Amino acid sequence: MTINHPESQRLGLNEQQLKAVNCIEGAILIIAGAGSGKTRVITCRMAHMLQKGIPQSAILALTFTNKAAREMESRVKDLTGKKLFNLTVSTFHAFGVKILREEIESLGYRKNFSIYDSTDKIELIKESLRETKLYGEKTDLRKLEALFSNVKTGRLNWGRVNASINYNAANFSDVNVADNLWEKAYNEYQNSLFVYNALDFDDLLILPIKLFETFPEILEKYRKRYRYIMVDEFQDTSLTQYRLLRLLANPESGKSNICVVGDDDQSIYSWRGANYGNFLLFEKDFPNLLEIKLEENYRSTTTILEAANNLISHNTSRKGKTLWSGNEGGKPIAISLQTHERGEAAFIAETIKKVRYNEQLSYDDFGVLVRTNGQFDCIEEAFLADNIPYRVSGGLSFFDRKEIRDILSYLRVIANHNDDVNLLRIINIPRRGIGKAAIKSASEIAKKNKTSLYDAFFRMNLSRQSEKTEELFQPETTYRWLEKSEEKNFREKAKGSGIEEFLEIIQSSREDFLGRGEQHNEGKLSKKLKNFIDKVDYWSYLVSEHAKDDKKARWKYANIEYLIKMIENWENDPDNFDRGLFAYLNRISLLTRTDGEEETDRNGTSLNRRYTGKVNLMTIHAAKGLEFPVVFIAGAEDGIIPHERSIAENDSLENNNALEEERRLFYVAITRAKDKLYITYCLERQNRRGDTIAERSPSPFLTEIPSHLIEYQEETEETPEEKQEDAEAFFARMKERFK
Repeated sequence: MTINHPESQRLGLNEQQLKAVNCIEGAILIIAGAGSGKTRVITCRMAHMLQKGIPQSAILALTFTNKAAREMESRVKDLTGKKLFNLTVSTFHAFGVKILREEIESLGYRKNFSIYDSTDKIELIKESLRETKLYGEKTDLRKLEALFSNVKTGRLNWGRVNASINYNAANFSDVNVADNLWEKAYNEYQNSLFVYNALDFDDLLILPIKLFETFPEILEKYRKRYRYIMVDEFQDTSLTQYRLLRLLANPESGKSNICVVGDDDQSIYSWRGANYGNFLLFEKDFPNLLEIKLEENYRSTTTILEAANNLISHNTSRKGKTLWSGNEGGKPIAISLQTHERGEAAFIAETIKKVRYNEQLSYDDFGVLVRTNGQFDCIEEAFLADNIPYRVSGGLSFFDRKEIRDILSYLRVIANHNDDVNLLRIINIPRRGIGKAAIKSASEIAKKNKTSLYDAFFRMNLSRQSEKTEELFQPETTYRWLEKSEEKNFREKAKGSGIEEFLEIIQSSREDFLGRGEQHNEGKLSKKLKNFIDKVDYWSYLVSEHAKDDKKARWKYANIEYLIKMIENWENDPDNFDRGLFAYLNRISLLTRTDGEEETDRNGTSLNRRYTGKVNLMTIHAAKGLEFPVVFIAGAEDGIIPHERSIAENDSLENNNALEEERRLFYVAITRAKDKLYITYCLERQNRRGDTIAERSPSPFLTEIPSHLIEYQEETEETPEEKQEDAEAFFARMKERFK
């Protein structure tokens, strides 16, 4: 079956889109320009494959956010009317988890592994540095986190650390150490992950690759299972992700059915490993591929597209294409010069109010894009002053709030008692009087027995009860859960000691959540969690911690209640087949890592989609994939766009690459606009601390926009007469609106 032209018209497909949908065999490279209907093509293509009789289980579709995966699957359901129980549509990391759940025992891990997020990883790095005596007060753990990630994913090799990215000991600590000592700390970190049966996010891609390369029979099983592979946002793939794809696609066979969709002009994530050079690798590995270009833009006016095309044409490392639109003409691009950032912010706020009333738009029709988080402050202040509702992208995640992390840490320890990082977080929450001396003793016991802190505390407790210190160092290194005959005696003695209290809570709670077998899962997780929070009396802990601010305690407890509600909603999802503790914890780990996972506020409003009735204030990176009728790009100044730090952090040989990525970032910002684009810059700007003012000059990228597309606006003050006219016009419109 082939989709014909009448059918394509019903689906809203143009000629090139139709070609992309119908070509399902072999290697396909789809270059999808901004606003070219990429998602429609991908979903129609998947629906077409299913209608051709290709089994759901044979299709693997990979993207970068859970939100995109859900949207993709939902659209395919609507097109086919089928229940997609066996279709795999997921993020790369979620797909890695799927493989590891089935195969990780081949690498010596247990199936119920924990997934460490960035905060957990930082804590484990700190612990590893202490073990290797490399930790100091000035240690930059974030830079070490990046270093360890670069080494694990192969972007960096030991012995080339300094030469590659100018890392040296001074970046991390006052202690003068060589690369081989950082390597020692890294090896300690890796060993600790294995002991704790835990993985970091890099492992979710690296370990499946290791499985495939070490066990050819496992690789062959997945090659036979997934005979059709699709990849969305291909320009955002890293070399590691490409390695995984290449292994599955098996180009040497000459029978690969793999389709990648992306736009090299929108490759803006090199700082997290994205490599737009994967387009060249794909062409090399699949020399007989079919290339299809989607160049018709359904989003923007020709004015905006001409500006974007002229800008991006200055990049040399790109595949040639020219976006065009049937939406002829359009309003000129307004470039506004302001004296300082406060004037810039006031201009944006006032313009939003004017345009909103003049064009009868909603606040969520406006996107205000900035290059860095530091630009938010003045704009937020102006919005507050003008009573403009807004939402900032990139604020503190719900799951990073302390009270939420506390509860999730408890759940992670209950699920995996070998998880030392989370155990140390909550061992004295609420306060139990377990001092540093006890924790140090437990650490020594754990180190000698090569086991976890939980096991060490358990040994200490048994020894104290029996008064036989030799029990601390028995050769048995695995923790043995109490038998029923021992349980009563244990709980009778669990009095007066903070350690005993903690052990009893974890032991009994593990039975509540999991039963005596890890497959036991009766009762709702949300209800169990509510009972657990009452059991540890977390409310009293909040009251004691915020004795002078009961509103704050109530607000934090409301967040916990909302967490319970979120779990309840997750449990009630009919498409959720695994409602157990392990499934939820792994979901949360992925959710807090991947940028597009959807969260909702207490009213059920999405925290990641555009807020209804709120201006969207966000970084350009966060705006990728979105569109707005009216867009403001603030701070279009040399040193901000392009960003001076981004340029400076690259070697001179890579300087052109850094500049081209900054230009791609500006291109992404421009192409978010549908109807009207405002670009602002200042003559002077305060630094982040506010103690110095620097003169600014316009971004060199502004000269790459054709002058006939631009109208310049300078800072002006309205006369009282003009303000009166504006007010009268506004009230006249409102009167007409409510007749």
